[in-house]
Amino acid sequence: MHHHAHRHTHEHVHDIDWGALCSHLEREAELHTPALTQATNWLRDLLGGAGVGRALDVGSGPGVVAGLLADAFPGAEVVAVDQSSALLERVRTRSSGRIATQQAQLPDEFGRLGTADLIWSANAVHHLGDQQAALTALAASLRPGGLLAVAERGLPVRFLPRDIGLGRPGLQARLDAGNEDGFTAMRTELLGVDEVEDWPAMLARAGLVPTGTRTILTDLPAPLGLPAREYLRTRLARQRDQFGEHLNDEDRATVEALLHADAPTSILWRPDAFYLTATTVHTARACTA
Repeated sequence: MHHHAHRHTHEHVHDIDWGALCSHLEREAELHTPALTQATNWLRDLLGGAGVGRALDVGSGPGVVAGLLADAFPGAEVVAVDQSSALLERVRTRSSGRIATQQAQLPDEFGRLGTADLIWSANAVHHLGDQQAALTALAASLRPGGLLAVAERGLPVRFLPRDIGLGRPGLQARLDAGNEDGFTAMRTELLGVDEVEDWPAMLARAGLVPTGTRTILTDLPAPLGLPAREYLRTRLARQRDQFGEHLNDEDRATVEALLHADAPTSILWRPDAFYLTATTVHTARACTA
């Protein structure tokens, strides 16, 4: 996923610390690797015997999914496409040159992507003002019979019980509400076209034939390993920075206690922390000539 894994950062592009974001996205995508591998295997099944000569990961981030596409389609040229040179540098390092990279500002440079038999895009389209136009542009890059896979929305991450013994129960749901408000503000700021986010219908309007939607669970029960806990701590810190001012004082204090690295209340040490989320992938194919 872009993110998406996913780049649920609602910062302005010029404010982003790409190095920190790269590390965060990479850790997130690695947590999701079993689910993402299921997704790429499903895409391989959908394409059947159709040869995949070129595959694009649009909004690739550090290139975890691009690597999985290269595993699933060993004969294909796999290209990671992103706006960030720092993230693309990480793709090259991770893949030892196995994956090509292309820097592109979207949506302005969709036309530079070239054609492909398979296009994957996770949590990237929602960063573009006109999502329908973005899907239509991606569809236009598909070769006849080619497949477009878009991972968007799914279910938000759950990582704490309702009652954690700190503050008012239900913190997680209030964090989710803050994140949704931030997401809506981001979309509004993009001057996006208001539309019903019915992804299969949008793919059909892009001229493609929808070929199914699948949701894949990432389920890491407590007790979590340290890498997952460190990821959660970073995620929580990012949420505090993005919309912490919208939380009440009690919730802010609870978040700070969860972030405090040396306290037993910290997400780094709590035995009840888990990681549960769902990735939804929508697919559609270009008609054969």
